[in-house]
Amino acid sequence: MPATPQTTAKAPASRPATRRGERTAERILNAAEARFAEHGFAGTTLRDVAADVGIRNPSLYNHFESKDDLYAAVLERGLRPITEALSGFVRAGGGSDVLLEQLVGLLAARPNLLRLVQFEVLTGGARLTPALRGWLEQAFTRAGEIVAEEPGSPPWPEDQIPLFVLALFNAVVGYFTIAPLYRDLTGEDLLSAPGLERQTQFLTEVVHRLLPDDPKS
Repeated sequence: MPATPQTTAKAPASRPATRRGERTAERILNAAEARFAEHGFAGTTLRDVAADVGIRNPSLYNHFESKDDLYAAVLERGLRPITEALSGFVRAGGGSDVLLEQLVGLLAARPNLLRLVQFEVLTGGARLTPALRGWLEQAFTRAGEIVAEEPGSPPWPEDQIPLFVLALFNAVVGYFTIAPLYRDLTGEDLLSAPGLERQTQFLTEVVHRLLPDDPKS
């Protein structure tokens, strides 16, 4: 009687296929993030994204069902680590220096993400509902909680805390979104390792001065 074929024999072949699929999905997300940042949701087509990746349009649908699905996945990938970092800080506490370094690192890995956010804001925010609006609401809520719990927060009235968070938000977003133009004007790459280190130190100094450990200092 012939031996029964082993069903596990195909498993090694399926793993490389899975990894290829994951790499393709990542390339699609990278291309979509850049497209959405430059042209917005309305100005981006799945055909454009597929062409940037070098795949056929039907192949893209194997990974994402629609443009809405792809847009949501871009936001999920970029904004979830940020909201998780802010939430973790609220739960565990710790030094704001570490948090700022972590946030700058996350944003540096996805510089097109903030350009995407800015594009949508400046064009009326039609796509801020519901996906992007939900992520930003989480980020602002967590940041407000962090500021309210800082030792130096009493000098800031409660109704000014949202304004403080907005000011920091604009300082961070503006740095990343101006980087391409600044490089063209001055030749300096703000997103280089030295530039990011300097920006992290600057933001840390700003927070220390505006939220001193001793409110009377």
